[in-house]
Amino acid sequence: MAAERLFQRAVCVRVRGPGCEERRLNVRVNIELLSVSNPVHKKDLAVRLTDDTDPFFLYNLVISEEDFQSLKSQQGLLVDFSAFPQKFIDLLQQCIQEQNKDIPRFLLQLVSSAPLLDHTPVSLNVVETNPFKHLTHLSLKFLPGNDAEIKKFLASCLKCLKEDKLMLEEKLRKTEEDLTRQLSYTQQSLSERNRELDKLKHEWTSHTTALTNKHTQELTNEKERALQAQAQYQQQHEQQKKELENVHQKSIQQLQNRLSELEVINKDLTERRYKGDSTVRELKAKLSGIEDECQRAKQEVLSLRRENTTLDAECHEKEKLINQLQTRVAVLEQEIKDKDQLVIRTKEVLDATQEQKVILEESTEKKQSHIEKLEATIKSLSAELLKANEIIKKLQGDLKTLMSKLKLKNTVTIQQEKLLAEKEERLQKEQRELQEVGQSLRVKEQEVCRLQEQLETTVQKLEESKQLLKTNENVITWLNKQLNEIQVTKKLETPASAHAGVRTAVSPHGMHERPSFPSSGISHPISPLYAFQNFTEPAHTKTISSQCPGPKIQLNTQLPRMSRCADVQTGTAATHPANKENGDNLGLDSKYFKKKDDSIPLRGLSQNTLNSEYLKPYLPPKATPSPKAAAAPASAYFPG
Repeated sequence: MAAERLFQRAVCVRVRGPGCEERRLNVRVNIELLSVSNPVHKKDLAVRLTDDTDPFFLYNLVISEEDFQSLKSQQGLLVDFSAFPQKFIDLLQQCIQEQNKDIPRFLLQLVSSAPLLDHTPVSLNVVETNPFKHLTHLSLKFLPGNDAEIKKFLASCLKCLKEDKLMLEEKLRKTEEDLTRQLSYTQQSLSERNRELDKLKHEWTSHTTALTNKHTQELTNEKERALQAQAQYQQQHEQQKKELENVHQKSIQQLQNRLSELEVINKDLTERRYKGDSTVRELKAKLSGIEDECQRAKQEVLSLRRENTTLDAECHEKEKLINQLQTRVAVLEQEIKDKDQLVIRTKEVLDATQEQKVILEESTEKKQSHIEKLEATIKSLSAELLKANEIIKKLQGDLKTLMSKLKLKNTVTIQQEKLLAEKEERLQKEQRELQEVGQSLRVKEQEVCRLQEQLETTVQKLEESKQLLKTNENVITWLNKQLNEIQVTKKLETPASAHAGVRTAVSPHGMHERPSFPSSGISHPISPLYAFQNFTEPAHTKTISSQCPGPKIQLNTQLPRMSRCADVQTGTAATHPANKENGDNLGLDSKYFKKKDDSIPLRGLSQNTLNSEYLKPYLPPKATPSPKAAAAPASAYFPG
């Protein structure tokens, strides 16, 4: 059996028992890891409690891996058996660090069921204290040692003491030998130093006598030199005295002349003093007036401070308005971008529809099947518009909550600024802050003006876009009415006239004029500007279906493949002989079938351009649309 010592220190323990007061006791805790290899290799943790003052105080605890599993389940431990000894040692170290404090955070309790520790089982508890509750991190139950264990422990203690005694005796013998050796060496060195000291004393006495003789001779020589120098200095002093007397008489004469001049100056100064007294009286009168003005200025300063507080409140309100305007500007800019894109697309589609009127007139009979789809898409668009309105309402509610939070923050800052204003010791700091606030207020006023200008420009743009949308809607309603008239006239006509080709009038200059409708009796050219001039009633995008009963034109829809029939091809060949002779293909230009990144798809419609399959036989080979065209990006207000 091999034993590895992990911890051995004296720890202060609080002993508790029934019917007795709590007392403190210094207990030595010894933790060893016992490894047994016969017959099975296993490790046990042995913990022993002893008292240095009481040799019969002995408590033992041996924890095997099986015992630790039961202890872990009972006390809810989170560590394994391999890490348990180190964790237990860490808890003991914390108890040792806290034991000298008045209110320790960690402490050890030795709880006994008997009033005295008289060979009864005890529990060692590691307790963490706080003002609310005492938490027991670990509780270990120790058994008292029997006679054999006490004798074994005492024998081991006696063995250790004997070994310590032998080591101390050996150490004492070695120290005695070293000290005797050092004593003899020091005595020899002391005798040598004494001899050297006597020699130095003799040399010092001879040297001092020689120096005294030398110094006395030098002193007599210096005295003679001093007497000679004194005689010379007296002669020089008499000569200097005579010279100074002459100089003094000259200076007296100069001073008398100066005195007469100063008397004249004194008279002038007295006159000036009288004049100065009169001016002082006048200045005192002015000073009293200035002090009154100073009082008035202080009152004005107080009123300006009050105005400053009101200006701070107005500044916070302007900041709120700025935030609101910024949010509105962002929303309006996004709407303007979307509507600009829609206007561009509608313009392109209107151009395409004007060029494809002949084809659309031939396919009016087949549009009946698409009218129901159009109505469904319009309904879906109205539903999505309602959803968009709900989203806007939610965003407005979020904006209100943010504004309430900003109001709370502003009230807190106003209270803090009032507290700062009440402290008169920081007057200079407040003056600097007042100047900074004035500068920031001017900057914010400039920002407000700039934002108002931006808002006005965005509102103007929005109004222009609304006007464009209104005109486009009027054009659409006019086209729907024209289709309704065409359908009514075609129902009244014979089947032969229904399948006849459409004639196109050619201008004298060789340009194609606007198409005429012989079946409906409309022979004059129709201009799309007619809608802009005559249809001035406003129409909203949500109520297009209700204002325009009957069949409608679907913009950017997908034409069916059935339209590629023979009579359409023969009709187009008959109506455009000039183009066929010149080698030109009938249909839209290839620029209307190119992919555009800024296009905005309409919710519920299949694609943004006319059906490429329908127009494929009428396009040149280079203008055939690619089948790999990517979908256009979705709108922010119509997510698809």
